[in-house]
Amino acid sequence: MTRVDQGAVPMAEVWRGGLLESTHLGHAVICDARGIVQAWGNPAAVVFPRSSCKMIQALPLVESGAAAAVGLTDAHLALSCASHQGAHLHVEMAGRWLADLGMTEADLRCGAHEPADREERDRLIRAGDAPCQLHNNCSGKHSGFLTATRHLKAGPEYVEIDHPLQKAIRAATEEVTGETISGWGIDGCSAPNFAMSLEGLARSMAAFATAREGHGVRESAMHRLAHAMARYPELVAGEGRACTELMRAMGGKVAIKTGAEAVFVAILPEQGLGIALKVLDGNSRASEAAIAALLVKLGVLDAAHPDAQKRLNPIQKNWRGLVTGELRVAPGFV
Repeated sequence: MTRVDQGAVPMAEVWRGGLLESTHLGHAVICDARGIVQAWGNPAAVVFPRSSCKMIQALPLVESGAAAAVGLTDAHLALSCASHQGAHLHVEMAGRWLADLGMTEADLRCGAHEPADREERDRLIRAGDAPCQLHNNCSGKHSGFLTATRHLKAGPEYVEIDHPLQKAIRAATEEVTGETISGWGIDGCSAPNFAMSLEGLARSMAAFATAREGHGVRESAMHRLAHAMARYPELVAGEGRACTELMRAMGGKVAIKTGAEAVFVAILPEQGLGIALKVLDGNSRASEAAIAALLVKLGVLDAAHPDAQKRLNPIQKNWRGLVTGELRVAPGFV
């Protein structure tokens, strides 16, 4: 097993007063259906994909027939792949989804946390209400888990490693990455997260990119999930977030997804490419700069677009509005 810190290269830098202040190291891989197209750092580095692999975790939801059985739309599938802000539209949609299943928020196993969406957070404060599990950024994924669990007639503790749903997710993970998982840990939402090489993660994204509708259960499921994400970027993350803004900037032609600890993936159907990257120190400012730079390199993101500029070499200011420095894509990366 290759440790994540072995062979890492500079991906982003912070400059202040004309001096290099910080460097973010990491790895990035671009794959097509045949394998690695280009890589920076060590493709064999083993990572936890965290939330970047939610489209893999949603495969059993579609492949089992569970999604079709209850009439899930592409919007539902986008939410099942989301790390959302807990805004009203996310909370309302997840709640309605569960109600349509005859279930409630109490059936979720993701836990509750304060929403990242300020408007919803302030509404809760004014009302004197506490956040519930619907506000969890993974409530869409867990609503999908519950849908698949009910279809499989399995028990309610769907986040347990030996649950039929998690066994199905593990099998799907190994099949689309083309490798045996390197281990597993518990994610922030309590579900298992399966470790894999960065190359395996990129290879799985290439499989989503090249999947064709009507070419078998697996390819049809992959095609639908990737296109649902690109079609509903506001459900995948939320206003102000890199996933939502960059997918909009690319006109719905590319699906991208971040994960905790600075993991990022992209699915490029027109190019048949998958991208995976990991920044060692877990800083999202660097992973957002890196994914934007790669998307620009591949010709799917306009470097001049305001939402690309927001991530590429952004100027940093202090609370008085004074320019203090800038974040730069590291020389030699892309």
